[in-house]
Amino acid sequence: MTRTEGRPRRLARTRAQLAFLSTGVLLHGAAFLLWVWFMLTFVFARSGAVVPVAVAGAGAMAVTWLQRRRFAAYAGVVIPGVPPVEGDNELERVKRRLRTGAYWRQLGYHQLAGPVLGAVEAVVLALWAGSVGGITFYGWYWVFPQEWAFTQWANVDGWLLAVVGLVVLPFLPRLTGALVRWEGVIARRLLGPSRADELERRVEDLAERRAETLAAADAERRRIERDLHDGAQQRLVSLAVSLGLARATLTDLPPEARAVIDEAHREAKEALEELNHLVRGLHPHVLDDRGLDAALSGIAARAPLPVQVTVDVAERAAPAVEAVAYFVVSEALANVTKHARANRAEVVAVRTGDTLRVRVTDDGRGGADPSGGTGLTGLAQRVASVDGTLALDSPPGGPTVVTVELPCTLPSAL
Repeated sequence: MTRTEGRPRRLARTRAQLAFLSTGVLLHGAAFLLWVWFMLTFVFARSGAVVPVAVAGAGAMAVTWLQRRRFAAYAGVVIPGVPPVEGDNELERVKRRLRTGAYWRQLGYHQLAGPVLGAVEAVVLALWAGSVGGITFYGWYWVFPQEWAFTQWANVDGWLLAVVGLVVLPFLPRLTGALVRWEGVIARRLLGPSRADELERRVEDLAERRAETLAAADAERRRIERDLHDGAQQRLVSLAVSLGLARATLTDLPPEARAVIDEAHREAKEALEELNHLVRGLHPHVLDDRGLDAALSGIAARAPLPVQVTVDVAERAAPAVEAVAYFVVSEALANVTKHARANRAEVVAVRTGDTLRVRVTDDGRGGADPSGGTGLTGLAQRVASVDGTLALDSPPGGPTVVTVELPCTLPSAL
């Protein structure tokens, strides 16, 4: 950026900073006068103290709103608002507001920091006016009538005012910018939410964004499952049926051709089975249609060992929660099959209040270790994605018990 191109930006910034100081003097003065009026009215009119409290509270909120607008418009500083106070009526809201730290921080800004800042702003504005007035003193000398008394200073002190103005003026933009930045730091701490409130708001924002991400991922899995079920899966079924009919009807083919058809038929059925497994891994269609009981019973029916399933869920949980419960049981039974050497397993899913509790038990050898590559780490991460908890109890010799607790209600995005 050249010096010529940067000059308009510096002038615009200086004008904004001067407007910031000018409006600051007015708002700080108004807030101070409001407080003085409130104290006088409250002391000398005790019978009508409710009205001054209400007016002072509304006035403080208005001045705080104007201060936030001033910082945003002229200083480029965005000060977040504090959470609103709930209450059945205005008096109740005023009482609760008086018990919040945000109110007393704002009061400290308006009545303690405000007068000091207003005085400093007035001094800086006076320096600007004095410097510009001193530099242009001789111009005013020719503009105003000769009878005005101050024109008599032109031959005595006019040159001194011009020199002082030329010396002081170059330092004023930096002084003004430093004051604006300093006021921004103070205002963010006193007019905005506290660090605890900011952390709470950030946690809420992160929770909402995570909920939206999980909802989008779940919707995408459903779409892929639906596309595979309606597209590739149906084509594979049709191919397997056609190959089966060809093998049954074309009996006069050479043995080599029949062997090729038999191999293609077997490969088609295996591919169909793998695709079915993949579709169930993305999102079980039966979970949406028939609920958690039917979905878990389907997992148990496909397991290579006896599995007893007990489901007591009077009211369905959020779809994302049911999906997590489904995958927990699926992965847990897969681990039982691969590592536990168990003879039987049991799955229990019970809803108690707003908590869905899922327990998977097997009579295997025990000693399950999450760091041993059994998939328990990924399972714990999937459970944590919906603010759930996973507990593992697997002493050597068994039995192994995996207990998962999931919240049934999640943010609306899910």
